[in-house]
Amino acid sequence: MTEVSPAGSDRPAGVAVYVHWPYCRRICPSCDFKVVRDRAQADQADLVEALLDDLHAQADRLGPRPLASIFFGGGTPSRMPPAAVERIVAAARARFPTAVPVEVALEANPDEASRRQLAALAEAGIERLSLGLQSLEDDALAFLGRDHDAAAGRRALADALTLFPRVSLDLIYARPGQTPEAWRDELDRALELGAGHVSPYQLTIEPGTAFGRALARGRLMSPDSDLAADLYEITRARLEAAGFEAYEVSNHARTPADRSRHNLHVWRGGDYLGLGPGAHGRLTLDGVRHATVAHRRVADYIAGVGAGMPWAELTPLSPREALEERALLGLRATEGLPVAVLAGLELAADTDPLAGLIADGFLTLETGHLAATVRGRPLLDALLGRLLT
Repeated sequence: MTEVSPAGSDRPAGVAVYVHWPYCRRICPSCDFKVVRDRAQADQADLVEALLDDLHAQADRLGPRPLASIFFGGGTPSRMPPAAVERIVAAARARFPTAVPVEVALEANPDEASRRQLAALAEAGIERLSLGLQSLEDDALAFLGRDHDAAAGRRALADALTLFPRVSLDLIYARPGQTPEAWRDELDRALELGAGHVSPYQLTIEPGTAFGRALARGRLMSPDSDLAADLYEITRARLEAAGFEAYEVSNHARTPADRSRHNLHVWRGGDYLGLGPGAHGRLTLDGVRHATVAHRRVADYIAGVGAGMPWAELTPLSPREALEERALLGLRATEGLPVAVLAGLELAADTDPLAGLIADGFLTLETGHLAATVRGRPLLDALLGRLLT
């Protein structure tokens, strides 16, 4: 089911719900998300009530829409009380009723994923678990600031596979000192664990993180770009040989049923509520696409919800800005971008820059969609720069 924007691009008509739970036991050195140390639980009950109030207020503003998906991210949402998860899931289903099955997903860390906790989350309504395994090497996990070792990660994944119908695992590559041979071996061992979805991410060092500060002081080297490109190609080839489709640049699924429906909804330009401190959202209000960013501090978010304004930013996007964002997200997925978007961006297949990128084998235009080729996917930022300039 789709709706058509004023600029002519199609997008899913349903609305997804993203819930940000900011609390973590510790802050990983590579993390640049809105997270806080979970030193006490004094404000967590208030945050749960604010999340529910925010959900109801945004639902009132949007009006009747079918629910597309629910995703709990963070932070460490596996630290959430399962009763709170259950209340939010029930509220989202009640406010956005739909007759079709809805994906309800949650991110989990192995150190927070006891079998008892995972079973409680499954009982609360979670049906897809994304497990932050990150590595199968203990020294790499220590470097990444993780609180679990490789054995704990394997145990958590084994438990998850018996409790959830769909399980994804995250891995980080291009770590300092990592060789192509070591990555091949680690990736092969990860594939043997049985998850139907794998998300391998290249280590990125962002300013303001512990890694970013270490890089600025000369205590950490940036990942070598040529080596990172080699590791990306190894990842793609290994996963493809094992029967996983790269349906997005960093997401690989064994079957279509294993794909992240929430992420697909976002990449296709669908609306989604951003609930929780620092959460981003995209909403179509009075026919205009809006970008929302919630107040970042927990106390400010709770107060903002109480005052009827949970957002620090509510920015209307011009039709051109909305289409550019649609292109930025849509070309990440192998299904690509509907040709209707190209017209709004004044791009034509027989005119440069699009014609040249197709002729050079970086993009392909087939079955009504523009998509990046295997050659073009590692260069998406550069390709989009040429298309949108």
